[in-house]
Amino acid sequence: MKLRKYAAPYMFIAPFFILFIVFQFVPMVWSFWLSFRQWNGLGPTKFIGLENYTMLFRDAMFRDAFFNTLYYWFFSLILVLPIAFMLASLLAYGGLKKKNYFQTALFIPHITASVAAALVFSILFDDRGFINQILGFFGINPLPWLTSTGLSKLPVLLLIVWRNAPWYMMIIYSGLIGINPELYEAAYIDGASAAKRFIYITIPCVAPILFFSAITLSIESWRVFNEPYVLTKGGPGSSSLSLVQYMYENGFRIFKMGYASTIGYALTAVLLLVSVVQARLMKNQSGGIWGSA
Repeated sequence: MKLRKYAAPYMFIAPFFILFIVFQFVPMVWSFWLSFRQWNGLGPTKFIGLENYTMLFRDAMFRDAFFNTLYYWFFSLILVLPIAFMLASLLAYGGLKKKNYFQTALFIPHITASVAAALVFSILFDDRGFINQILGFFGINPLPWLTSTGLSKLPVLLLIVWRNAPWYMMIIYSGLIGINPELYEAAYIDGASAAKRFIYITIPCVAPILFFSAITLSIESWRVFNEPYVLTKGGPGSSSLSLVQYMYENGFRIFKMGYASTIGYALTAVLLLVSVVQARLMKNQSGGIWGSA
């Protein structure tokens, strides 16, 4: 009787669980099993134990991809969130007329296809592109932005910041407009300066949103693929190669499926570690944002 009573609700939620099991849970278990084996995608698998995992520590390209992705993550955090916060503050408190037009204009970079944006950036940073033309106007020799091992990560980073800042701007903006204006009025009456109102009212009120944004941005930064793949192909050499791109290269270019699965689980471990560390730091610095939220 109970099964019949709840049959309809279970039927409505069944598609989600079926899709989750088929397209997420089963591939996740399969890739973990595959990380202990050698497989070219067609023939039989060969059990090799922990060889794929030990290979990570000997693989110079994996180290390059790891530190490149670390670079993208670190500078994305210190650039995207402050820029997003400033733009959100401008929308919330800037007194702009026709604010909807500004919101639309600022949000366009995020909804632009990443491949199309990367192609435009590749033209801008070309040896004869617009960026080098501006530098030439100031008497600076053209720089090999896309063909230099020392500079290739910078255009990729700028593209990441350009595309992600508008999204987090809207998230932070939703938090800023939700702050009770009476808090600012009371602080103003008590003589609090604008800086103190910002530090003691604005920041604590949006701290949970900033924490959420930092975690989400970290995940996206460690999973970056389109930007370096289209802009620099991960080169020159492996100077701008990302972990996800290296995983793709191993899995679908040279068909080392087992090693690609191992890279995927190494990336998962890094994401878990980064998320836990960020949660700890944020909780300690804010005095427990979850309790205050």
